[in-house]
Amino acid sequence: MGKDEQVLGPSSLRYTVVPRTLCFILSPEGDDVLLLKGAPTKRIWPNCYNDVGGHIEPGEDVYTAAVREVREETGLSVRGVCLRGVINIPVQDRQGIMVFVFIARAEGRQVTPSEEGTLEWVSRDRLLSLDLVKDLPALIPRALDAPPGAPLFFGLYTYDKADRLVIQWMPPSMG
Repeated sequence: MGKDEQVLGPSSLRYTVVPRTLCFILSPEGDDVLLLKGAPTKRIWPNCYNDVGGHIEPGEDVYTAAVREVREETGLSVRGVCLRGVINIPVQDRQGIMVFVFIARAEGRQVTPSEEGTLEWVSRDRLLSLDLVKDLPALIPRALDAPPGAPLFFGLYTYDKADRLVIQWMPPSMG
């Protein structure tokens, strides 16, 4: 990146994103997934189940951010951290959120309570029966069921005129 590209002024017409991580944490045995049931007081997705994640700090790479967010929100150490996909979520005309989706295996099951909500180990066969954040039913199989060595997936989340989530995947199928 050239020096002139390193600083984008406030009048820039470029698309800018807030980078975030999302991590599906598998139990040490791999049969359960750790989910965070949002606190009832949360501004977005109260009482809904989501995965662990958060903002990437300035000067931090996405891998380090994912591991840090897992530690901060759960108290867990993880291994086998693997990037599975990237999702672009436009939220305004020239601004969006870029989510880096990881999977990892916890080194233990003992979690530390979080102000974000209640942490809960959920068996993989129960995942889709919970009150999940809107995109998780489509995201879970892409992140958790891809065969070893599968290519990364790429997603684009938009909303239609009725405010329904529309998800586009590349590649389109897990094939």
